[in-house]
Amino acid sequence: MRFHHFAIEVKDLETSITFYRKYLGLHETDRLYFNEENIVFLANNEFRLELISGGQQKASQGIHICLEVENLQEIIRKFNEYAISALEGPYKLNNGWETVFYEGPDNEIIEFLQIREKADH
Repeated sequence: MRFHHFAIEVKDLETSITFYRKYLGLHETDRLYFNEENIVFLANNEFRLELISGGQQKASQGIHICLEVENLQEIIRKFNEYAISALEGPYKLNNGWETVFYEGPDNEIIEFLQIREKADH
């Protein structure tokens, strides 16, 4: 398991993109539309920031930490063994990634993400 990204909800996606490009030197790597939300990933070297705009407010209070895992089903199985239900998901995104969200003991949101390349068909 390794750190994948930190996410925040923003009011104006383009204003936030401009800010993080100009002041932190981040560049856009991906854009997604999922669950009525516009999502943009910005990066610089190994650091990734996910900006989320639109959709409904969630229990996450607008932030979460994401950990990249090799086997998402193993994570889900482990949480199920302890009778801990997913807060959201699992989801399969149109870019091939699979993700699930859990709530930690202090209501923090933890996303687990398995990266799979989208099949070229």
